[in-house]
Amino acid sequence: MTDRAPAGYRDTTPLPTGRIALVALFVTALVTAQLTASKLLGFAIPVELPFTGAMLAMPGAALAYAVTFFASDCYSELYGPEEAHKVVNVGFAMNFVMLALVYSTIAAPAAPFSSVDPATFEAVLGASLNIVVASALAYIVSQHWDVRVFHAIRERTGGDRLWLRNVGSTASSQLLDTVIFVGVGFALMPALRGGSPMALNALLGLALGQYLLKLLIAVADTPFVYAVVGYLRSRGSAAAPAARTAD
Repeated sequence: MTDRAPAGYRDTTPLPTGRIALVALFVTALVTAQLTASKLLGFAIPVELPFTGAMLAMPGAALAYAVTFFASDCYSELYGPEEAHKVVNVGFAMNFVMLALVYSTIAAPAAPFSSVDPATFEAVLGASLNIVVASALAYIVSQHWDVRVFHAIRERTGGDRLWLRNVGSTASSQLLDTVIFVGVGFALMPALRGGSPMALNALLGLALGQYLLKLLIAVADTPFVYAVVGYLRSRGSAAAPAARTAD
């Protein structure tokens, strides 16, 4: 099957399916994180940690949001920093499109025979202003930082050690993301709006729980980064000839 443009269209080079899939994965995980942020998760652990005790607590968004760093690292490795920054900016815009669609659905009248109570629908999907501001700020700072650190490590290692730039960039960017999200969403914004900020121990526990999970995912997803990057390169889905990524 040849990639020829249909009659009447300009003959342009089509985007590889793998490239489209990575962008789709990034945006899907991002909007899912926004939709799942209202549920707090609790994971029992076999040891007692400072501030968290024997349970790691975190917003439900932490799971989906960690996937965005997997997708952006794969994309960044294959297509370079400029293209990766574009994806981050497009994702930022799509996040607000999603919010506009959700809030317009909340504002629309419900049918009298709807099985979903409008108040419940709003409570689950309608993120608070505190969370919207915190997540938007954390996203734009941490994602751009991730791309920059990823390629700084790539340059320092001459294209080797993909595992190092995957874990190193995600570890530092997720730390930024966690500090900004927890600090702004649960302390700064409530204080600015006349509410009560979360207690310091609770803030530290929430931040530590999020960060440990995100760091674990960053380490665990490294073989999958190698697999995706290797597969897409073998299919010719890369912006330039691949640099060496052996250890």
